[in-house]
Order: sequence, then structure tokens, then C-alpha cells
Amino acid sequence: MKRTLGLFLLCCANFHLLSAQSVPRSELIFPWQEKHVHGSSIVECPNGDLLACWFYGSGERSANDVLIQGARLRKGSSQWSSVFTMADTPNLPDCNPVLFIDLKHRLWMFWIAVLANRWECSLLRYRISEDYQKDDAPHWSWQDVIILKPGAEFSAAVEKAFASMNFPEGLWAEYALPYSKMIIESSKDLAKQQSGWMTRIHPLVLPSNRILLPLYSDGFNVSLAAISDDEGKTWKASLPIVGLGPIQPTFVRKKDGTLIAYLRDSGDAPNRVMQSASVDEGYTWSIATDTEIPNPGSSLEVIALNDGRWVMVFNDTEHGRHRLSLALSDDEGATWKWKRELENDGSGKAGFAYPSIVQARDGSLHMTYSYHTAQGRSIKHVAVDAEWIKGGKETKQ
Repeated sequence: MKRTLGLFLLCCANFHLLSAQSVPRSELIFPWQEKHVHGSSIVECPNGDLLACWFYGSGERSANDVLIQGARLRKGSSQWSSVFTMADTPNLPDCNPVLFIDLKHRLWMFWIAVLANRWECSLLRYRISEDYQKDDAPHWSWQDVIILKPGAEFSAAVEKAFASMNFPEGLWAEYALPYSKMIIESSKDLAKQQSGWMTRIHPLVLPSNRILLPLYSDGFNVSLAAISDDEGKTWKASLPIVGLGPIQPTFVRKKDGTLIAYLRDSGDAPNRVMQSASVDEGYTWSIATDTEIPNPGSSLEVIALNDGRWVMVFNDTEHGRHRLSLALSDDEGATWKWKRELENDGSGKAGFAYPSIVQARDGSLHMTYSYHTAQGRSIKHVAVDAEWIKGGKETKQ
């Protein structure tokens, strides 16, 4: 249930806000483009290279020329490679790519091919490569689709969650089903259950070696995890994360084993990052509720650092994507004591969004995100140290 505005935890008494100054390292991965570039993902390869990807084309789901592009940054280099193609389904939009390196050091790329130019008809695809550290595009050795079968437990969980939420539905027309009934009825449709699950954020690998791939549906306006307990050979659906529009989840694990999902808010006001929890390794999830962290209806990502602290990269606004920030927590998300801006366009016209973040083996944080200004569009790469968020000494490129 949406709540009235409360005191944002990032503005608590011991919060230190530092304005966006010179970032230790930042550069555009490729020159300004007129076409749409969005939805990037970044990983560190075993040899220390960085590999990034994004989608590029005339639009998104309605543009059939959209494909997945990528580039690499060699370890020690200051310049990204030329752009190469990572995937292109002929005459269909390819969107929302996610890179992942598994415990066998194989590179995975998950993405969606959008059928019928509708998000809810998207097909979840993946590719695997063992040969991806050369100068050109990865050489893919396997590709397939992931078709989840959520089943009767899915619809039962959706119905149970809505029954406990107690929210007003009085604005719906007499001839239209109330929102909750519409979603409940749709959740019983097997074809709708098995399509439209979309990627956005890196998978999380648990100590048990279980892989959790965060997924969401614009058709149902809910999220879930695709679960694999056999190194990605097979996948099953978790029960859904239900709330008033919780999508594009990012998963992080607490030291006691509890999993926290932070989610984009696509529901009603106030606009807040939403949160859900799981105590059974990602199979069942609590109802998603608001935190006090602003969210303008935009993707975010949270990771646990090697030292146990958490970092969030997000649009620190209720409206618009003109400001992008990093926040640091030393108490597993109970509070976010430090925040620092990566980008802030005072005019509100530029857009910095859909960030992807990894911690490299040397401890540095690397992010890519959509960088849209009046000059054109690109994907930006930024590298900082976690202490930079707290105002630690800045290093120069």
C-alpha cells in the first residue's frame, strides 16, 4: 500500500550529501548517436577486461531494427573498443540485455526478443560463450530460450497478495474489471503466465550455487526470479513479487541469508523504491512495499561489496531521470548514510538512467548507464571507489 511522504532515510541526521564533482574516471563508450541507446549491462572478465552491452535502434518495442551492441575495455586501457553486434533477431526488437559470468567463467547474455511489438509478448533468450576475451565480439557456443511455467501456484499467490493489500479501486469504470481482479484473472491464463518475462539486472549467485535471474512483467506488473539449481541447464519460476507495480528487481543477500529485492515503482504516488524479502533462497517473497527512497519510475541496482557494505545506484528523484546518484549503506540497507551524485542536470532536460554496476576484483566500482543529452545519446562508463561516495580522496584518471 502506498504511504504518505516520510523522512527519506538518506536524509537522516548522520547523512553526508556531497554534490556531483569530478568523478575519478568517466567516458562515453562510443560517440554521440541520434538513435536510441539504452539498457546497458557491464561485467568484468576473468582477464580484467570490462565488457558492456546495450540495445540500439530507432526506438524500443515498436522498432524492429533494435539490436544488441557491445564493446570492451581492455585492462589498463583508456579507450573502449569499436562497437560490435552481440545479438540481432531479424525483424524483431532485441532489448534489455544482461551480462553474467558464471562460476565456470562462462559468459552469459540474457535478453528479450519482443514479439508483436508488445512487452507482454516478449521472448526470454540467452547465449553462452567460453570464447569472449578476444578483440572482437564473443563467439557464442550455445543459445536457447527460457520458457517459465509458473503454474497454479503463481495465480494463487497473486490472488492471496491482492486480498491482503486493501487498496482503493474506485476509479475503474463500471464495464472494466477492478485492477486486482483483472490481474488475478489474467494470472490464470497459461499463455500469459509463460510469456512476457523480461530481464534488466544482473543475476545473483547464492552460496548454494543457486542462480537467481531477476525478471519482471509489464503485463502483470509483478516480478519474480528465474531459479536454476543446475548451473543454468534448467530454470523454474519463483512465486511472484506482488505489489502496486513492483518491476525490474535487483537482488542482494544479507549475511543471515535473507534476500532483499529492491524494485522500480510503476504504481501510484508517492514514487518510491519498493522492497520485498525472501527467506527461502528466492522462491517466496513478501508483498512489495514502499521504502522512503525516491524513484521516478526508473531502474536501479544494488550490490553487496566484498567488505559487506551495500551500494545502490539510482535516480534520486521522484520525477525525471536528470539526476543519478550512488548511495552507500554499512548496515545492509537499514539506512543509507552516504550519497553522492554522479550526474545532475539542472535544466531537467537530460536523462541518466538504467544503471548497471559491478565491483571489480581490485575493489573498484564500475557503472554504465544511458547518457542522453541535447548533443545526442550514448552509454557512459564511470569508475569510482566506494570511499569516494563518502567523500574520500578522489583519484585522477
